[in-house]
Amino acid sequence: MKTLKIKTCTLGEARMLNSGATPKIITSIMAADEASLIKEAESYLGLDFDILEWRADYFTSAVPASLIIDIEKAAAALRAIIDKPLLFTFRTEAEGGAQSISAEDYITLNKAIVASGNVDMIDIELGCEARMLDSSDTIKDFIAYAHDFWVMVVVSNHDFHKTPSKAEIIRRLEKMQALGADIPKIAVMPESADDVLTLLAATAEWYKVAIQPFITISMSQLGAISRLATFGSCATFGAATKSSAPGQLAVNELRAMLANLS
Repeated sequence: MKTLKIKTCTLGEARMLNSGATPKIITSIMAADEASLIKEAESYLGLDFDILEWRADYFTSAVPASLIIDIEKAAAALRAIIDKPLLFTFRTEAEGGAQSISAEDYITLNKAIVASGNVDMIDIELGCEARMLDSSDTIKDFIAYAHDFWVMVVVSNHDFHKTPSKAEIIRRLEKMQALGADIPKIAVMPESADDVLTLLAATAEWYKVAIQPFITISMSQLGAISRLATFGSCATFGAATKSSAPGQLAVNELRAMLANLS
């Protein structure tokens, strides 16, 4: 498996937990406007995390994309406060996000933030291409565009209703890797302990053949163990002031748990 270095953070070093390496911790910031974003970012300075994810779907100026100047300005302010890799994510309502957005505005917004030079990583949803029926844009095109600006791409897929079969989870990870994702990511919702085991088994199997660092998550309290027993996942998500997805553990507690497990 390749490693991926972003600033001083290297993804892909974390192997199975008995290797002594621990996954990187990503924490999310969610705010409705620039003033709130700055205030919240300042409160994160004492937290022990590796990558900051900005969930821009909570930002009221994110839609329509004609207001992207507000996003670019806020990203620059965020970057000035926290000197860690910045992952930009506009999570669509279709995949559990806070706002709906047209396919065209989604691509326009993500391309603009890539070109701004204010982010290191960007999340693009695997399902976005299917929603762009009248567009020539493809995920491969977007990844190539982002790489022109030295921005790494997380290609993500979220299922808030169920856990697919192990074969289907692996198929989706394979597709993301084939598209050229720097980091394939899949998050699923368990309905039973067996579902959590399915996600972990798929992770362990994919780890054996994965070329790129990847992230897998079983959500909710039931799936919280997947945020610790990562079985090869390169990163996990911890909560700061509030969780961006069900089942997240507090950042500093997560760090201590991972250290103990290693």
